[in-house]
Order: sequence, then structure tokens, then C-alpha cells
Amino acid sequence: MNKKAIHLVLIITGALLFNLVFWQEKLGINTILFDSFLLSAIFYLYAEARQSAAVRWLLLGHLTCLAMIVLHNTMLSKLAFMITLALITAFAMYRHRSALFAGGSVLMNIVCLLDSMIRECGFSNKKERKRSRRIGMLIRFAVVPVFLLSIFFVIYFFSNSVFQEIADAIGSKLQYFFTSLLSVFSWERVLFMFLGLYITGVVLLRSRVHYFSKRDTLYKDDLQRTRLPWRERVRRPFYNLLETIMGRLVSGMMALKNENMTGLISLGLLNLLLLGINIIDIDFLWLHFNYNGDVKLYKLVHEGTELLIVSIVLAILVLLFFFKGNLNFYKRNKWLKYGAYLWIIQNTVLVISVFLRDYYYIVHYGLAYKRIGVLFFLLMVLIGLITVFIKIWQKKTVYFLFRVNAWAGVTVLVLASCVHWDEFIAGYNLQRQDEVPLDIAFLMSLSDKTIPLLEKNSDSLQKKELELKNAKQDLVSIFNDGICKTCYLEKLAQRERMFIHRQQQYSWLSWNFADDYVKKYLRNKQLYPPAPGQKPFN
Repeated sequence: MNKKAIHLVLIITGALLFNLVFWQEKLGINTILFDSFLLSAIFYLYAEARQSAAVRWLLLGHLTCLAMIVLHNTMLSKLAFMITLALITAFAMYRHRSALFAGGSVLMNIVCLLDSMIRECGFSNKKERKRSRRIGMLIRFAVVPVFLLSIFFVIYFFSNSVFQEIADAIGSKLQYFFTSLLSVFSWERVLFMFLGLYITGVVLLRSRVHYFSKRDTLYKDDLQRTRLPWRERVRRPFYNLLETIMGRLVSGMMALKNENMTGLISLGLLNLLLLGINIIDIDFLWLHFNYNGDVKLYKLVHEGTELLIVSIVLAILVLLFFFKGNLNFYKRNKWLKYGAYLWIIQNTVLVISVFLRDYYYIVHYGLAYKRIGVLFFLLMVLIGLITVFIKIWQKKTVYFLFRVNAWAGVTVLVLASCVHWDEFIAGYNLQRQDEVPLDIAFLMSLSDKTIPLLEKNSDSLQKKELELKNAKQDLVSIFNDGICKTCYLEKLAQRERMFIHRQQQYSWLSWNFADDYVKKYLRNKQLYPPAPGQKPFN
């Protein structure tokens, strides 16, 4: 069997398997089955990928995400699973070092799938091309006869009653046949199979467009000094911008000296400004912060945090602006580097201040998605500042900066998928219900894994609900579901019924630990039907 036939067999097999294990199911055990097939096919078709260290590390992260789908079944674990699978595909098919460029190669696989299918499964050798020409000639010869046959069929149909009855009888039988056929094969299932065909094709077929792979191999981690004539330099957008601002100061023999002086003045002024901001934050947030209800924490976090994060990102861009190309090799750039290091340290202090804002908000108002998201974003910003320091210190390229930070992002994503954040948020807020205000609507919006926690704390939540009633709060707007609810238990019971209804529609293919945990809890409450072999409820 040639390579193209193997590709075709694997793609069709993958589409059938996808249709079989995922139709009207959720991700669970079926993900292990389909992923095992995809990984086996990838390493069979691209055997050299087995020796790649990057592929091995990605495989470790991918299997971690796969385990988290079965264990937690969160949206984050599913997203991390898909991203790591896409990266394994790119690194197995193409030569890559950067996860960002590898993502571009996967995008080309997605866009150019039809071309890849035609190339891999279409006509390529001379015999097949001759056969395709013969088929094309037969089709062309059949056009005129079929057209004439259709015209005269219509004429005879309306002019001869006996012929009309025979044609109607044959048409009825054909209609019955196709109706029965369509009742067996639903259009939704057929379209779902095409989705599986598309996904399998993207993962297994390599595109002819190797643009991102070639670009990835051209870039290097270490900066190299280049001596370009001025006419060549001004063609670059960066120098055009400098020439517009500074005129002749960035041209000629004194260009690097003038750029160095501009950087020194700029970083000096920026460091002084940021020093004032950091002194205020250290005094207010680090040393003397005392929440007494008068401080508007919402404004402090949501408005201040967003602007400060933007300022830190801009601070990184400022350093990239000054430490470009040959300025890294300028012998008298020592004080410019010291200014850059001080700028990085001060922005690290600013990161800590932003962290404290978020921390105080969590302590006094509890956990939420955005508050956790800020923590992860600050972690990535801190990694970015460290890599910028390395870039300046070791004379690295911008490519190095983006490559390392992209891998850091993948690592953080995989590690973040190892936690069931909905359960963590609910547990944290409920344990501190005497210290933080409980947002019942938010707790009710969390995933089904939190149902046991909410049940165990139903008394305290009902108490909170009574307080809201006494305060004449609008409970309809609190629950935001348009139904009059005077009790939290009714809302929770509705969620339990919906969960039971959904679970009864799934088979063993959708099994995951999170759902099984909730089902066992509801069985103990005698709300969920007993498992096979268990005694029925009394």
C-alpha cells in the first residue's frame, strides 16, 4: 500500500472513529480513544518526530491535559488539550523551534486542507490522469443525450397517460427508497462525520505551504552586528520613524551615539516618573493599606490594574525600541543598560503592586474568574520582564524573546488546566462566607462539579437569601432568569434535574471523574437513578 493510500485509509478511519465516539456525547473516555488513534497515526506517518525533544515535551503536556479532561472536564483543560495537539502536529510535520510559528503552520493546515486532500488522495501519476481524462470525456459526451432525454421524457409524460402512471409508480418507489435511506442516515450525522474528516485531515495531512517553517529556521536567538549603508537602513520602518522624529541625528557616524543619548534621557525620565508611582504604591499598598470600607476596591482594582498592566507591556516595548540591532554592541551603552535594568526592576515592583491590589480584592470580595486571570497575566508579565533582562544582558534577538515567552505561555496553560477552578472558587468563597459577600448568582453559574458544595452549604446560602429579602433586593434580577425564586433550593433542584437529564443521554464514552463524582453524590441523596447492579431506592 502506497503512502497516499495509507493517508486516505487513516483519514477515513479517523472520521468514522470520531463519528462513532463523539456523536451526541461529551468529552471523556472517548477523547482517550480518538487521541490515541491520532497520536499513533502522527508518529507512524512522521516517524522522525519521535526523536524530537520538543515533541516529547509537548506530548507530556498534551497527555497531562488529556488526563485533566477525564479528571476535571473543564473548558480550560479542553482548550489546553486542543492547543497542545495542534503544536504536536506542527512540530511533527515541520521544522520548528517557536510555538508561535508552529501555530502558523497549523493554520496553514486548516486553510489548505482541501488542497492537501486533492494532492494526497487525487490523481497524480500518468495512468490516473489518463483515467480522469476518460471519465471527463464520458461526462461531456453524456451531457447532450441526458439533456435531450429529459426534454422528451417530460413531453411523453404529459402526452401519454399510461406512461405517466408507470412513471408515477416508479417515482413513488424511488421516493420511498430514498426516504427510508435518509431515515437511517441523518443529515446531522453526515455533517458531523465531515467534521471528523476535517479534524483528522488537519492533524494528519501536511500542507504544501511551508512559509512559517522556513521563517522559523531563518531567525536566530543571538544578535549579530550588521553594517548596512544608510540608504539600506532608511528603508526599514523603524529608521523611517526615527528619521521623522530626529532628522539627521540618527544618520552618519554619530548615529549610535545619538541614539544612545536619546535612550539615556528617555529611560532616565521614565525611571524618575515610575519611581514616584512606586513610592506611592509602596506606602499605600505595601506598608499602610487598611481596608475600612471607605476605599473603593472595585475602582482600585478594575481601573487601576488594567492601566498598570498596559503600562508594563508598554515598558517592555520601550526597551525593545531602544535595544535594537547595533545599539546592543555600542561600547558606551553601559549606562543605557543600567537604566534599562533599573526600568525592569521598577516595573517588577509595579507588578507586585498590581498583585497586591488583586490580592486585597480577593481577600475582601472572594475569588472570581477575572481575579484569577489577573494573577496568571501578572505571572506572564513577570516572565516577560525576566526574558527582556536576558535579552539585553546576553544580546538576544526579539525572536528569542517571543519564542521563550510562547513556550512559557504553553507551560502556564498546561499547569493551569490541572486545577478545577470552578470548584476551587466555590470552595474558597464558601469557606470564607463570614468574611466575603456571597454572590449567589455567580455561584449558581459555576459548573456542575460545584453542586455538592452548594448543597452542603444550602443553609448558609438560604440565610444569605433571607438577608437579601429583608433588604428588599430584587431576587429576580439577582438570579437573572426571569423566574420568581424565593428560595435557593428550588434553583439548585432545577440544576440537579437538568444534570440528571443530560447524563442519562450519555453513554460510557462520556465518562469523566467530575460528572461521576456528582452522580455518586446525587445517588447518596437518592436523586440519581442507581447504577447497574445496585439496589433500587426504597
